[in-house]
Amino acid sequence: MDVLTVISAVFGARSSVLVADDGACVVVDAGALVADAVVAAVGERGLHPRAVVLTHGHVDHTWGAAELSRRLEVPVHVHARDAYRLADPFGTLGVLGGAPHDPSGPLAQALAAAGVDPSSYTPPQDVRTFGTSRADESAPERDDDVALGLEGFDLVARHAPGHTEGSTLYLTEGLAFTGDVLFAGTVGRTDLPGGDPQVMERTLREVVARLDPATHVVPGHGPTSVIAQELATNPFLAHR
Repeated sequence: MDVLTVISAVFGARSSVLVADDGACVVVDAGALVADAVVAAVGERGLHPRAVVLTHGHVDHTWGAAELSRRLEVPVHVHARDAYRLADPFGTLGVLGGAPHDPSGPLAQALAAAGVDPSSYTPPQDVRTFGTSRADESAPERDDDVALGLEGFDLVARHAPGHTEGSTLYLTEGLAFTGDVLFAGTVGRTDLPGGDPQVMERTLREVVARLDPATHVVPGHGPTSVIAQELATNPFLAHR
């Protein structure tokens, strides 16, 4: 198993290409301006794309999902509770989002600085959801694991709400793609729409802290880490 990394110019979001031994690949998150690099890597290595999977619905991780889905001819997978964000990336990001034509918003400024027209966003068309929806009032706070069934991969989606309602860890062969749930030395913010500090606390205690200590952490921003290191030094995990 190999992991290729592409960093977006917008908020430094990480897109990862997970490569199986047989050449199958899965793209984890799809930030702005990463599509060309991802498609080039797939072509140069003769890889066989299976899917784009999203750790959550914030637009710094989803802006390029439609383009990658179209160019790689694969579906986009996302937890059902975050799927609504794909249709309204600015409005669902709260104070960071604003409106696509409002140049004063942090998201619009970051996009413009990277040379991206804030009004050019297109939602992906082929979206496959898993887990329970926001409309299901009887749904548990955290869904059971879902095996995505992608050819060539034993890839498990583990619901990890708190940063957003549908935040998800993707687990395979000693790797954890953690999105904005866990970073090296810290954790994701909970003050944006859909965030919940108490839910995040339970996710950290009942999901993250129970991962195998040898698990390699591939977060949505910043350097990689290992669960053992985070349990020992991350102030949000060290007491668990």
